[in-house]
Amino acid sequence: MTPDHSTIPLIVDLDGTLTPTDTLFESIIQLIKTKPWSLLLLPLWFLAGRATFKGRIARHIHFSAESLPYRESLLNYLQAEKARGRTIVLATAAHRSIADSVARKLGLFDAVLATEDDRNLKGRRKLEAIEARYGNDFCYAGDSAADLPIWKASRAAILVGRTSRRMFATVRAETPVEKEFPQTRAGLKVWLKALRLHQWLKNILIFVPLITSFSFTHGNRVVDSVLAFIAFSVAASATYLVNDLWDLAADRAHPRKCKRPLASAAISIPQAVALAGGMLVLSLGLGYAVSPNFMAMVLLYIGLTSVYSWSLKFYALIDVMMLALLFTLRILAGSVAIGVVTSSWLLAFSVFIFLSLALVKRCSELVSLQQMGRDHTHGRDYRVTDLAVLWPMGAASAMSAVVVLGLFIATSGVQDRFATGELLWLAAMGMIYWLMRLWMKTARGEMHDDPLVFAIRDRGSRIVIVTMICITVIAHSFQLRLLN
Repeated sequence: MTPDHSTIPLIVDLDGTLTPTDTLFESIIQLIKTKPWSLLLLPLWFLAGRATFKGRIARHIHFSAESLPYRESLLNYLQAEKARGRTIVLATAAHRSIADSVARKLGLFDAVLATEDDRNLKGRRKLEAIEARYGNDFCYAGDSAADLPIWKASRAAILVGRTSRRMFATVRAETPVEKEFPQTRAGLKVWLKALRLHQWLKNILIFVPLITSFSFTHGNRVVDSVLAFIAFSVAASATYLVNDLWDLAADRAHPRKCKRPLASAAISIPQAVALAGGMLVLSLGLGYAVSPNFMAMVLLYIGLTSVYSWSLKFYALIDVMMLALLFTLRILAGSVAIGVVTSSWLLAFSVFIFLSLALVKRCSELVSLQQMGRDHTHGRDYRVTDLAVLWPMGAASAMSAVVVLGLFIATSGVQDRFATGELLWLAAMGMIYWLMRLWMKTARGEMHDDPLVFAIRDRGSRIVIVTMICITVIAHSFQLRLLN
């Protein structure tokens, strides 16, 4: 018969238990975001001791428990036990200000034990604080090896999280287990989602100079382009990880982004930082293997992406212009990788078409907000009423790209490089149709918030893009008599 522990106080840990994330790391990220200079002080604060370290961080930030992810299964259990009249206590190594914020948010706890400026409440110190108030008559819910002495001293244990099976087996052998809330470790699918491999498709633009210079038969150029593609893609994944760390609060407030691996805490912050750092080193190494000049382009891309993520994306219009610049930078990087000059025609076309696609992305987000009855974006300087301005700007950018393409087709240089240059007008018509289709889908609220993902999934887009590529290949390779 299972013992009834419902009458004894239930002591609950916070980091890794009630919430799958670590509030200390979240606090450090918030501190660096609001006061970047404090990064230099963190090592000095840490040397003063963990309690002092946490206290000084807490004094420099305003921590809100509103956006934290919570372990719903455990939270539901605690609420049910509370309804039965059981005493529920929060005992955490997090700073008092964080613990109090969580307690106010949940309205669940009868008492809060937390780290003070002179005492880090972890392991045996947490046990001493619990025993001073409740003796050994308590049940403890935790997740880590630091909780082993507390479980050993308790009358019952609640096991939470994805800690090793061996550790949980040790607890079961010594203490009756009241409840278990297991969590599987992040699998390959979760990590690939965090790296956003589908976004690597944007770096296909690296190959544009190879294609437009018709260098397919140059083995060295092909190899350099492939290495350049991998370098940019690895760098992009690293910056996505950093961006997700930077945007934790905003992502958790978003209806879809809240499910991202970092926002949902499926992947821990230290894991993400370590992986991002390793990928940045790898991308620079691959960049240098192509050429020092290309490595400089990788560094420029990382720098601009970081500035965009940390600052510029919060400013209306500047953000979409920056996105257009980053897309165009990929084409320039491809030129540097194989040592060819990019034409002004291609650069102008790139700026206009990617400005249009960036505006598609923003308009799609605003249409979704409009359908939900909201009037402005969270964390970005856009309002639903801005659609009246953004629609014509996006359509004008799309048609400007087509005009540039048409002027390019009409130049004498095209006739020298293409066997049947006139066929390119069919590709231009396909471009007009595809861009108009994107904007129509956006107006209907059928556009994904990433136009690239939409283009991959949309059957009509795939047909048009493949047709345009085939027309371009035929125009270059075959001389046809179109007019008598």
